Amino acid sequence: MPKCIRTNSEDPDFRKLVEELDAELRIRDGDEHSFYAQYNKIDKIRHVILAYEGSTPVGCGAIKEYSNDTTEVKRMYVPLRKRGEGIATMILKELEAWAMELNFTKCILETGLKQTEAVRLYEKNDYKRIPNFGQYENVENSICFEKKLRDSC
Repeated sequence: MPKCIRTNSEDPDFRKLVEELDAELRIRDGDEHSFYAQYNKIDKIRHVILAYEGSTPVGCGAIKEYSNDTTEVKRMYVPLRKRGEGIATMILKELEAWAMELNFTKCILETGLKQTEAVRLYEKNDYKRIPNFGQYENVENSICFEKKLRDSC
């Protein structure tokens, strides 16, 4: 079973996995990749989860404050050879636990129509589709989700 650690965007293993993610998304997103890339910068992300099998990084994800009570899930990635093993769900659960520790009551995220594995992951983990938010509002290829972590006080 992989082990998760908490780190930040300075971690070289996170940066390496994000390079792999971006290479995959460049292919999947095609001409739309540059639009999405501008919103996926990883400098100054303070809350990153890395999953390891031994000393090998096998997945990552991050959360970034969106508003006072809401955090955005970013940069979720598991290499193709490790998909289907529950690693992404484990990372997502760790991110949600961290978000609750930081007093966020909701997670939101954006993924693309072409990221069918991601859509299934979020639906399986009780994320509900919402109208596209922020910069994704009128983007046809985007799908946005949210999950309430607990009721607001």
